Amino acid sequence: QVQLVESGGDLVQAGGSLRLSCAAPGSLFSITTMGWYRQAPGKQREMVAEIRKSGDTDYSDSVKGRFTISRINANDTVYLQMNMLKPDDTGVYYCHARELIGATLRDHWGQGTQVTVSS
Repeated sequence: QVQLVESGGDLVQAGGSLRLSCAAPGSLFSITTMGWYRQAPGKQREMVAEIRKSGDTDYSDSVKGRFTISRINANDTVYLQMNMLKPDDTGVYYCHARELIGATLRDHWGQGTQVTVSS
Protein backbone atom coordinates (compact mmCIF):
# COMPACT_ATOMS: atom_id res chain seq x y z
CA GLN A 1 0.00 0.00 0.00
CA VAL A 2 1.18 3.50 -0.85
CA GLN A 3 0.68 5.85 2.09
CA LEU A 4 -0.21 9.50 1.63
CA VAL A 5 0.88 11.65 4.58
CA GLU A 6 -1.77 14.06 5.90
CA SER A 7 -1.74 16.73 8.58
CA GLY A 8 -3.62 19.81 9.77
CA GLY A 9 -6.82 18.47 11.30
CA ASP A 10 -7.86 20.09 14.58
CA LEU A 11 -10.69 21.30 16.79
CA VAL A 12 -11.85 24.78 15.78
CA GLN A 13 -14.73 27.15 16.54
CA ALA A 14 -17.36 27.88 13.91
CA GLY A 15 -16.17 30.65 11.62
CA GLY A 16 -12.52 29.70 12.05
CA SER A 17 -10.00 28.42 9.52
CA LEU A 18 -7.76 25.40 9.03
CA ARG A 19 -5.28 24.30 6.38
CA LEU A 20 -4.81 20.64 5.57
CA SER A 21 -1.73 19.31 3.78
CA CYS A 22 -0.95 16.03 2.03
CA ALA A 23 2.27 14.68 0.51
CA ALA A 24 2.60 11.77 -1.92
CA PRO A 25 5.80 9.70 -2.13
CA GLY A 26 8.15 10.15 -5.06
CA SER A 27 7.44 6.61 -6.25
CA LEU A 28 4.10 7.85 -7.65
CA PHE A 29 5.54 9.20 -10.90
CA SER A 30 2.35 9.84 -12.85
CA ILE A 31 -0.25 11.43 -10.59
CA THR A 32 -3.06 12.99 -12.63
CA THR A 33 -5.39 14.12 -9.85
CA MET A 34 -5.16 14.88 -6.15
CA GLY A 35 -7.98 15.82 -3.85
CA TRP A 36 -9.74 15.73 -0.51
CA TYR A 37 -12.68 13.63 0.61
CA ARG A 38 -14.48 13.63 3.95
CA GLN A 39 -16.66 11.25 5.91
CA ALA A 40 -18.92 12.07 8.83
CA PRO A 41 -19.98 9.34 11.31
CA GLY A 42 -22.60 7.11 9.71
CA LYS A 43 -22.31 8.92 6.38
CA GLN A 44 -20.82 7.99 3.02
CA ARG A 45 -17.47 9.43 2.02
CA GLU A 46 -17.91 12.43 -0.28
CA MET A 47 -15.69 14.48 -2.53
CA VAL A 48 -14.78 17.89 -1.14
CA ALA A 49 -12.28 19.26 -3.66
CA GLU A 50 -10.08 17.98 -6.49
CA ILE A 51 -7.31 19.48 -8.58
CA ARG A 52 -6.18 17.97 -11.89
CA LYS A 53 -2.82 18.11 -13.64
CA SER A 54 -4.34 20.65 -16.02
CA GLY A 55 -5.02 22.93 -13.06
CA ASP A 56 -8.79 22.51 -13.24
CA THR A 57 -10.54 22.23 -9.89
CA ASP A 58 -13.84 20.85 -8.65
CA TYR A 59 -15.63 21.59 -5.37
CA SER A 60 -18.68 20.22 -3.68
CA ASP A 61 -21.54 22.71 -3.56
CA SER A 62 -21.41 22.87 0.23
CA VAL A 63 -17.85 24.27 0.31
CA LYS A 64 -17.79 26.55 -2.74
CA GLY A 65 -16.56 30.00 -1.82
CA ARG A 66 -15.11 28.80 1.50
CA PHE A 67 -12.51 26.13 0.61
CA THR A 68 -9.56 26.39 -1.78
CA ILE A 69 -7.43 23.50 -3.05
CA SER A 70 -3.90 24.02 -4.36
CA ARG A 71 -1.05 21.77 -5.47
CA ILE A 72 2.74 21.88 -5.63
CA ASN A 73 3.41 19.50 -8.51
CA ALA A 74 7.17 19.13 -8.06
CA ASN A 75 6.65 17.86 -4.52
CA ASP A 76 3.30 16.11 -5.09
CA THR A 77 1.89 18.14 -2.23
CA VAL A 78 -1.71 19.32 -2.03
CA TYR A 79 -3.31 21.79 0.40
CA LEU A 80 -6.87 22.50 1.40
CA GLN A 81 -7.48 25.96 2.85
CA MET A 82 -10.76 25.91 4.77
CA ASN A 83 -12.35 29.22 5.81
CA MET A 84 -15.62 30.08 7.53
CA LEU A 85 -15.90 26.57 8.91
CA LYS A 86 -19.31 25.25 9.94
CA PRO A 87 -20.29 22.40 12.29
CA ASP A 88 -21.47 20.45 9.22
CA ASP A 89 -17.86 20.43 8.01
CA THR A 90 -16.97 18.07 10.87
CA GLY A 91 -15.59 14.72 9.76
CA VAL A 92 -12.51 12.72 8.86
CA TYR A 93 -10.74 14.21 5.86
CA TYR A 94 -8.85 11.88 3.51
CA CYS A 95 -6.24 12.80 0.95
CA HIS A 96 -6.55 11.08 -2.44
CA ALA A 97 -4.19 10.65 -5.38
CA ARG A 98 -4.95 9.07 -8.75
CA GLU A 99 -2.03 7.59 -10.68
CA LEU A 100 -2.06 6.68 -14.39
CA ILE A 101 0.43 4.06 -15.60
CA GLY A 102 -0.20 3.23 -19.25
CA ALA A 103 -3.86 2.27 -19.35
CA THR A 104 -4.01 1.42 -15.65
CA LEU A 105 -5.46 3.70 -12.98
CA ARG A 106 -4.54 3.34 -9.33
CA ASP A 107 -6.07 5.21 -6.40
CA HIS A 108 -4.16 5.96 -3.19
CA TRP A 109 -5.47 7.26 0.11
CA GLY A 110 -4.21 8.78 3.32
CA GLN A 111 -5.17 7.51 6.76
CA GLY A 112 -7.40 10.50 7.47
CA THR A 113 -7.20 13.55 9.72
CA GLN A 114 -10.00 14.62 12.06
CA VAL A 115 -11.63 18.03 11.65
CA THR A 116 -14.08 19.06 14.37
CA VAL A 117 -16.00 22.35 14.22
CA SER A 118 -17.85 23.44 17.36
CA SER A 119 -20.75 25.89 17.40
